[in-house]
Amino acid sequence: MDTILNNGIELLLMLFIIITFLQSGIDKVVDWKGNLSWLNEHFSKSILAGTVPLLLGIVLVLELICGLLAIVGIYQLLSAGDSTMAVYASLLSGLTLLMLLFGQRVAKDYAGALTIVCYFMVIVIGLFVLRS
Repeated sequence: MDTILNNGIELLLMLFIIITFLQSGIDKVVDWKGNLSWLNEHFSKSILAGTVPLLLGIVLVLELICGLLAIVGIYQLLSAGDSTMAVYASLLSGLTLLMLLFGQRVAKDYAGALTIVCYFMVIVIGLFVLRS
């Protein structure tokens, strides 16, 4: 019980990453065509128009890795009090969010970009906690 109490913020951050990224990655796998169709339209008038399938695949892989690293991070936090994998999960999550932010800005979807900034702030604050 002490481990959970002593690592509560870190564990909540890992659960946030799992919910955010693993769910999103699974959704892309389950509804690839729907996601691809929406994104093709979303980026149709941008410099990314011809690269949407490749970029969607890259984001899918990164999201799944983020979620899996967070699961391992939870295990390490609970079993050994080690935050190494939690830090890796958070760093990769931040980089993934920056990629998504870039896409939203290129598509001139400023409201979507703002949403990503909210997620990014959670990750950055979490990294401060993990590194202290």
